[in-house]
Amino acid sequence: MNRIIVLTAILVSVSGCRISGDDTTHIDVFISGEEGYDTYRIPAVLTTSTGTILAFAEGRASLSDHAENNIVLKRSLDGGFTWSPLETIAEDGENCLNNPTAVQIRETGRILLMYQRYFKGFDEHKAEPGYDGEKVCRTFIMYSDDDGVTWSDPEEVTRGVKRESVVTSTATGPGVGIELTRGEHAGRIIMPFNQGPYGNWKVYAAYSDDQGETWNYGKVAPENSAGMGNEVQMVEMPDGTVQLNSRSASGNKLRKVTFSQDGGESWSGLVDHPELPEPECMGSIIRFSFTWRSDRSRILFSNPASQEKREMGTIRISYDEGKTWPVSKVVHSGSFAYSCLTKIDQETVGILYENDNYGKITFAIINLRWLEDAE
Repeated sequence: MNRIIVLTAILVSVSGCRISGDDTTHIDVFISGEEGYDTYRIPAVLTTSTGTILAFAEGRASLSDHAENNIVLKRSLDGGFTWSPLETIAEDGENCLNNPTAVQIRETGRILLMYQRYFKGFDEHKAEPGYDGEKVCRTFIMYSDDDGVTWSDPEEVTRGVKRESVVTSTATGPGVGIELTRGEHAGRIIMPFNQGPYGNWKVYAAYSDDQGETWNYGKVAPENSAGMGNEVQMVEMPDGTVQLNSRSASGNKLRKVTFSQDGGESWSGLVDHPELPEPECMGSIIRFSFTWRSDRSRILFSNPASQEKREMGTIRISYDEGKTWPVSKVVHSGSFAYSCLTKIDQETVGILYENDNYGKITFAIINLRWLEDAE
């Protein structure tokens, strides 16, 4: 670890709106035009093993996906009610950093953050295959061993997560990765990926069996329904199977789902899930509980539950490993785009979501019982 980025440990109440009720509290964490950036987009949130909540985003010079973006972070030590001042933890001059995706290693507590870099003037439309040259989309990883207070220098891992030929752009998540806890691949770290060329996307997993030191990429998931998979998140099943949940592109405006029996190395065909409508937008899926640790299995999913526009931010709960979604609760009825769920504790869910037409990224603290009242 050469260069260390140190985050202030002093927590302050964020400026902006706090909307509280008996069961939900919504707090604006990143507000466009404040704390040094024109726009904030692409939220990712992780609750660490000590209870610290880390909120990541892209800090942008404009709303454009490629606007000299940096990766920014805020930390909360009180369950999401107050947040530290903004810190820029990854920057690369006029080049652009995208798609923050985080995961914590259970054994060591190390937090891994993966993202992509585009050189100035290039983006996913212009990216070219290969590993060398300024037209190549590159992937980097950095880590923290102290709950996000300090961070390592970024290390390039492009060759481990990207195919050399044909593939142009790559994108982690965005959101979170997972660590498998059961089956023959227990301990494997999985980062969700999609790859270009633009308009011909494929989804897959990159994985590490040595706690993030080295990386390999698996096969892309075959298409078994109209359209293509795009931005993707994953969740572990009770037997170690990995379920992939993907944004649909040029399809039926339904989330796409597929499964891996070999730890993300290969996949069954992507199929539309009839209970998960979308307007073509990133969504979030997490494991909240296994039956053996809780009264019942719970998988949570969030997205804008509309096929017309990015609105009606909804959290759903499945008790049968994602086959059906009997619980559905709107947590923000207005503008709602990208989101990322996190388990705060056994009774509380957190969701970091874009709203106000990308003017804000807000964190909602939600009581699980309130969600399940909709059952």
